[in-house]
Amino acid sequence: MAFYTYIFLGFIIASLGSITPSFLNLTVVKFSLRNGIKSSFYLIGGYATVLFFQANIGAYLSNILMQNSEYITLIQKIGTAILFLLSINFFRLHFTTKKEKKDKEIPKSKAYFYGVMMSLLNMMAIPFYFTFISILIGMEYFNYSYTSALYFSIGSTIGSFTLYSFYAIVAKKIEHKLTYVATKMDFILGVLTGIVAVTNVIYLLYK
Repeated sequence: MAFYTYIFLGFIIASLGSITPSFLNLTVVKFSLRNGIKSSFYLIGGYATVLFFQANIGAYLSNILMQNSEYITLIQKIGTAILFLLSINFFRLHFTTKKEKKDKEIPKSKAYFYGVMMSLLNMMAIPFYFTFISILIGMEYFNYSYTSALYFSIGSTIGSFTLYSFYAIVAKKIEHKLTYVATKMDFILGVLTGIVAVTNVIYLLYK
């Protein structure tokens, strides 16, 4: 039963992370339009491969944190400072004048390796899994072990592959909407990280 539970949890959490507009989604849409849905599966396969290991790392780190609760406050303070820096950086990126860049063509034969490379550049994946798995551990929905982490990672791989495949399939219908949202992503991320940082400061002050 635990097998299906962890698969399901991984699937849901990865789906939540993959459904939000990002440069990964946008690349899938553009690649699908240029090269077809079948070819885009190789790109998505590259994403999913890296996400499998990122989910494992997130699960391991969250377990370490929950076993050493005396360091939680220190980690929260460091994390809050990092969130403020990220928020400032996202706003800087949004308001800085950007030159229009031509999209680099991705060869079909190298789609999988481009997917791996781009997924490695997604620095938010491990903190994302770390946060959600920590919440699950705190709520006693997740008991860490190498096996449970493996099941969770398999579920997250399936979830991310499914959502990115959905973007590839409906590419023609969502291209313009996704492109518009993507241009605002730095601002959106700046707001979100800023809100979380301020919330953490309030929590630490009144803890």
